[in-house]
Amino acid sequence: MAGVAVLAGCSSTRPPAGVEAVTPFDLARYQGRWYELARLDHAFERGMTDVSATYTAQPDGSVRVVNRGFAPAAGLWREAVGKAWFTGAPTTGSLKVSFFGPFYGGYHVAALDPDYRWALVLGPDTGYCWILARDKQLDAAQRTAIVARAHALGVDTSALIWVSHTRQDPAF
Repeated sequence: MAGVAVLAGCSSTRPPAGVEAVTPFDLARYQGRWYELARLDHAFERGMTDVSATYTAQPDGSVRVVNRGFAPAAGLWREAVGKAWFTGAPTTGSLKVSFFGPFYGGYHVAALDPDYRWALVLGPDTGYCWILARDKQLDAAQRTAIVARAHALGVDTSALIWVSHTRQDPAF
């Protein structure tokens, strides 16, 4: 959910070929709540709406990740809690994330608004892509520019699923 419920069983933590994670990256500015505006389809998020992720820096250098979304088929909110670690310097937006014990997947901030209002995140390959924002929507021009950037990085942007945000999450 929201870009980080990546990959049970996948252990690649490197960015996709040709993709460099954002530098400089400031976790203090990145942490907090993000709304998932778009994603590529994967079983762990299939059908979910109102998806968000909250990132919180931890004293041990890790990042607590809480993904939440509404599952309309079940009529309930679902939550997954994971842990992320930087794969190199904490000034580069490249992390490995785990929700499933020892299995980690890559989480790479491939593009980031200078004011930390939106982010383009890729997993270990371009088959994992999320567009995140601090607000539940972006203006059309900004959205178009982010999609073009994702396409230039090799993402099949025609397959993006645009996530609706119509419910009020009871956790917030």
